[in-house]
Amino acid sequence: MAHLASAEDQLFRAEFESGTFPPSAWDHRAHVRLAYVFLTEHKDDVAFSMMQQALLGFLESNGFDASKYHDTMTRAWILAVRHFMARTPSSDSADSFIDQNPELLDSKIMMTHYSAEALFSEEARKQYVEPDLDPIPRHRH
Repeated sequence: MAHLASAEDQLFRAEFESGTFPPSAWDHRAHVRLAYVFLTEHKDDVAFSMMQQALLGFLESNGFDASKYHDTMTRAWILAVRHFMARTPSSDSADSFIDQNPELLDSKIMMTHYSAEALFSEEARKQYVEPDLDPIPRHRH
């Protein structure tokens, strides 16, 4: 299984991490793309830490309150992207990967794993909370 980040993906990551990526372009697809880029190079825990740092840095550099960060959503999406990477033979870019897994573009997919009460709780925002409806499949990298 080979998953690669393209040169464009690496540029996207660099722009995001440097604070030059425009907030108006930050959407769900960009979230999935960034998670994919981190996961092509790192194990889940490291990818999660990098994603967390990148998101908090993005919020800070664009004048948003850090309370917008959601820890459970971040970790859950890392796990979801890893799950789809495990079941996708290969991809040479985030776009190729997302095109092969369009269900990842459904930003409400986490509602199949979490009740609204659990996912939108203050606890879930501050620290990872396990799904209360259906576990997110875990894959070793």
